[in-house]
Amino acid sequence: MTLAATGGTRPFAEVAGQALQAVSGSRVDAAQVASVLAGLSELPARPHVLPAAERLAGAGVRLGCLTNGSAALTSSFVERAGLGPYIERAISVQQAGTWKPATVVYRHAASVLGVEPGGLALVAAHAWDCHGASRAGLVTGWVRRLEREYSPIFAPPDVTGADLTEVAHGLLGLTAGCT
Repeated sequence: MTLAATGGTRPFAEVAGQALQAVSGSRVDAAQVASVLAGLSELPARPHVLPAAERLAGAGVRLGCLTNGSAALTSSFVERAGLGPYIERAISVQQAGTWKPATVVYRHAASVLGVEPGGLALVAAHAWDCHGASRAGLVTGWVRRLEREYSPIFAPPDVTGADLTEVAHGLLGLTAGCT
């Protein structure tokens, strides 16, 4: 968040490694950090992701991924999860020059996809991410998987659901035109 607030950027692996060091009280060594970071490239998709992607794509909605990580790692995940036929593009914050939730990141994603911000929906499990996207003019869908309650200090999401399938259904119920 500090990098986003100050307009800076560093590679995800560096930030994640430093965060692991900080939360462990520096009790993890470089090999342990490397092991955790390598494990990120093996994470599976949640069971509701593929059906939601199929449903949205079947309704003519274009899909992409916007990540604070690398586009390459995200693209690898997309292929491994069987989402390749549905995901048009992985967009990294590195291309925008700062981290989410800076407004410029979401507007950059809209530009890359060739749509106006209001024609783009961001779906996230973090209220801060939905808030950033909302402030940039995007439609938002919040999956309450992690936080359980949406913080009232943030702009409310346009759609909320227990999982991605519920959010996809809600997005399809909104006015047509979101990517």
